[in-house]
Amino acid sequence: MYEFDYQRPASLADAVSALQSAEDGQLLAGGHTLLPTLKQRLARPSDLIDISSIGELRGIAVDGDTITVGATTTHAEVEGSEAVRSAIPALADLAGMIGDPQVRHRGTIGGSIANNDPAADYPGAVLGLGATVVTNKREITADDFFLGLFETALAEDEIITAVRFSKPEKACYMKFAQPASRFSLVGAFVAKTSGGVRVAVTGAGQEGVFRVTEMEAALDANFSADAIANIAVPDDNLNSDIHGSAEYRAHLIGVMAKRAIAGCG
Repeated sequence: MYEFDYQRPASLADAVSALQSAEDGQLLAGGHTLLPTLKQRLARPSDLIDISSIGELRGIAVDGDTITVGATTTHAEVEGSEAVRSAIPALADLAGMIGDPQVRHRGTIGGSIANNDPAADYPGAVLGLGATVVTNKREITADDFFLGLFETALAEDEIITAVRFSKPEKACYMKFAQPASRFSLVGAFVAKTSGGVRVAVTGAGQEGVFRVTEMEAALDANFSADAIANIAVPDDNLNSDIHGSAEYRAHLIGVMAKRAIAGCG
């Protein structure tokens, strides 16, 4: 691990100031990706800016049919929230599928989507539910937020403050997990929203989370597993590794999507 300056700002304003003034600052929340990266000397930030104790970035708020989750809210807090489970049970269920208890009690929703690991679960929920990512500067729709492998629309001095979800008519997330890491080999988040059906897939795409518009159109007409029975996702842009080939992942997308539709009740 290379030498760096450690900062622990007490407010969002202080965090923004620290990030803007640092030569090459990195934000630290749960640290599940950043700390191993530092230990392996794959990154060399000038400053490590710990935002985990900033109260205004944490918590869950309900306003009608809208659930707002603070950026540093942990997976365990989302999983255990009665407000989330009442409004969007699929989101609480997804949070409970992430890693193990140690990961769920340290990892944060903001850190997960800012990192945008192609096998992470939260990007599936954010894109599948058509959520809005709120930062210290603006609001970004899910469709505009995820740009590619480990890439998002965030500017260098931009900090996620919250994620805002609208209550769907129904939603469900199903994934085929890698047994050791619990990362998603393929995960499918299916949601029936006021704006139509959305199907988001994690774990499979070379560029990260993506929507399957052909499935969405079929489910808009007939929300049943039968409606997508003959829809095949091309495997040319899917991951292929020691855990599963692109062809295998393409097959799993259909399997997980059908299970998610059935789970929507």
